[in-house]
Amino acid sequence: MTKLLITGSSGRMGQALIAATELDPSTTLGATHDQGEDLPGAFSQADAVIDFTVHFFTKEVLEAALASKTPLVIGTTGHTDEERAAIEDAAKIIPIVFAPNYSIGVNTLFWLTRKATQILGNERCDIEVTEMHHRHKIDAPSGTARRLLEILNEETDTNYAEDVAHGRVGNIGPRPSKEIGMHTLRGGDVVGDHTVMFAADGERVELTHKASSRMTFASGAVRAAVWVQDKPAGLYDMQDVLGLT
Repeated sequence: MTKLLITGSSGRMGQALIAATELDPSTTLGATHDQGEDLPGAFSQADAVIDFTVHFFTKEVLEAALASKTPLVIGTTGHTDEERAAIEDAAKIIPIVFAPNYSIGVNTLFWLTRKATQILGNERCDIEVTEMHHRHKIDAPSGTARRLLEILNEETDTNYAEDVAHGRVGNIGPRPSKEIGMHTLRGGDVVGDHTVMFAADGERVELTHKASSRMTFASGAVRAAVWVQDKPAGLYDMQDVLGLT
């Protein structure tokens, strides 16, 4: 049985991860951690660690994981380029699953988005992305939306810095043919909605995922933690866990 450490255990996602761990017959709760508690001590009680806290805490989590050689699942989003580089460096020594979303449905959306882009492309279609989350979410666009944009960039002749338009205001003129629109909504208690739209003359294709419970993410993260235990050092994502790569 896999002993898991859940960081940020008093938060909403932390509580969902604890519940998912208790529901999975292959896992047990080895330890929990919250701000101000002994992190290395908590790591010593776990076979794998799941971290869904805040991006600036990732440095401490990585240090403890490297010291104990413990596999790590990171679901935190909003990392700076420097923080992402630190994750990539740590993955040269320990196995890390680092994904913007652990929902099986969302990872299916990633796969479908790639296939749809290969078929429809941005020469025939205008591509727009929308996402909505609860009022408390601090990063925008969401990590899931950012990954959708990365997939779109990978499959078209575009890049995030130059071709993604984050909302539109004023007299902006005609839409550039390569532009990808990104629209972020915040409000209420929305767990997470994401849509990728391919709009052509005479027709429109929309791929949408709507989450109504954090347990979809928590269950996927627990699955990833069990999967990553016996893997060699490397940086993995949920597509690897689900065999969608």
